[in-house]
Amino acid sequence: MCGIVGYNGKENNSKNILIEGLKKLEYRGYDSAGIALKENKKIKITKATGKIVNLEKKLDDYTTTLGIGHTRWATHGSPTETNSHPHQVGEITIVHNGIIENYKELKEELKKEYNFKSETDTEVACALIDHYYKQEKDIKKALAKFIEKVKGAYALGILVKDDENLYSIRKDCPLVIGKGEIGNLIASDILAISKYSKEIYYLEENTIAQISKENVKTYNKDLEELTPIFKQIPKGEFETDKCGYEHYMLKEIHEQPKVFKNTTEKFINDNINNLKKEMPDFKKYNKIHIVACGSAYHTGLVGKNLIEEYADIPVTVEIASEYRYKKNFYDENTLLIVVSQSGETADTLAALRLAKKDNIDTLAIVNVENSTIAREAKHVIKTEAGPEIAVATTKAYSAQIATFGLIALNMALEKNTIKKEELTQILKEIKELPIQIENTINNCNYKEIAQAIYQRDDIFFIGRGIDYALCMEGSLKLKEISYIHSQAYAAGELKHGTISLVENDTPVIGIITEQQLKDKTISNIEEVKSRGAKTIVITNDNEIKNYDYITYLPKIHKILQPLLTVLPLQLISYEVARLRNCDIDKPKNLAKSVTVE
Repeated sequence: MCGIVGYNGKENNSKNILIEGLKKLEYRGYDSAGIALKENKKIKITKATGKIVNLEKKLDDYTTTLGIGHTRWATHGSPTETNSHPHQVGEITIVHNGIIENYKELKEELKKEYNFKSETDTEVACALIDHYYKQEKDIKKALAKFIEKVKGAYALGILVKDDENLYSIRKDCPLVIGKGEIGNLIASDILAISKYSKEIYYLEENTIAQISKENVKTYNKDLEELTPIFKQIPKGEFETDKCGYEHYMLKEIHEQPKVFKNTTEKFINDNINNLKKEMPDFKKYNKIHIVACGSAYHTGLVGKNLIEEYADIPVTVEIASEYRYKKNFYDENTLLIVVSQSGETADTLAALRLAKKDNIDTLAIVNVENSTIAREAKHVIKTEAGPEIAVATTKAYSAQIATFGLIALNMALEKNTIKKEELTQILKEIKELPIQIENTINNCNYKEIAQAIYQRDDIFFIGRGIDYALCMEGSLKLKEISYIHSQAYAAGELKHGTISLVENDTPVIGIITEQQLKDKTISNIEEVKSRGAKTIVITNDNEIKNYDYITYLPKIHKILQPLLTVLPLQLISYEVARLRNCDIDKPKNLAKSVTVE
């Protein structure tokens, strides 16, 4: 959730490096920011609530070669300067991502020694490190004791008053170390440090990193020295720019033709052979569990529909935060598929670890190759969405949908449940789809629809089958960035209470791409229309007419159709939020990477 950046190097402009890194982490969501700059034994802390620009205004010309920075998304305590990071207690100054679960017990133990100023678990963590440091007179020993004592998830950047090194430890929260010509850096995300790093290393769980200007040393919790293995960063891979678009979200919507091509081409070129070669062998599995959160959960619902229809395998889809706490019925022939854009989603990671503990095979669909989920899953399929900066996902969602389509196709081939003629048609459409996506984006009447609904307080989405799964994503996207209350319903549920909420001019967005369910959904749309609803239909059927607004989509194979259907939903949400003057890329109270429960 929170963002961490740290620098120890040769350049005397750590302030600028930290601020630049924090700006790259804004997409994670935050409500305050701060930095600590160290020179000799003096550490100067500056904090501000709100945007990073507020922090910049408070900074003076104080420059050093060592410092840490932080963007905070409030969990313990309101977003005030007192609760903001960095926190300093005694000899120790820290920034923290995560949640210390036993901080209340620790606080009670430490109250005799420290007067706490904030409401945060982070200040308690800082005091605990200082307490152990006073005992041991050695920061690495103090951190080893901290690891043994603390329960919860954390990634820490640490400064010590009489030490010129930068230290870091982590558990269940991401932290990457970068090495470059100007020195060494740490961050929650490669994006924050890629400009200055040539090589990167993902810090292992329960590992202590000692980072000097010249090198990086790592130790396990028994203080045995380890050998960190750094990997090259391909130049430009993590660089980001709006490229002339008003918002990152709009840019990322327009990147979807390229994302689809990049995600699918490693599996399908001129024929289907690579699909079997590059994907895991699914033959042994007779049951599949898909587990994810948010939009990734919605992709799982689409995946369930496609896998069950084309591979004849039963699929359950569950929210990760529920799955990890319930009784699960699986065996050696069950495959757990976890979906996460960042590969660090806390609840999804916990579900993965639960299945591994029970010796269940796991497959991760992730966008970050070296993420924790990617490293711990038995099988991995990496989507090729590239960096996604807008908090509300668009292109990463589509990459996950494309991946589920490929999985369904692969399973159908393995079970021989798809005809040769149908396969030939799918392969043809895969090649054509990037152009279809681009044309759909460019020809969509989303601005007209948004103009008609942006002042409404309640909006409903209805659909059946796979269309209902897409309604859920459309509804989430709208409320995430426009703050309008929206709700998705299975269209057949209208009679069971929902329709009582529809009144004159209430926008109802109906999705109709399921041909066998078309007449049923049309009947439901007629029901709301008769009650005065403003009806908006998104369909691939040109014969459907007589509604307030209609967006027509190209009709393609069902495995690929969701990739077109979701585009108007994304664009309508974007335009509605723009008309309402919302902060589209960084909606309030939301974070991109949810690394705490």
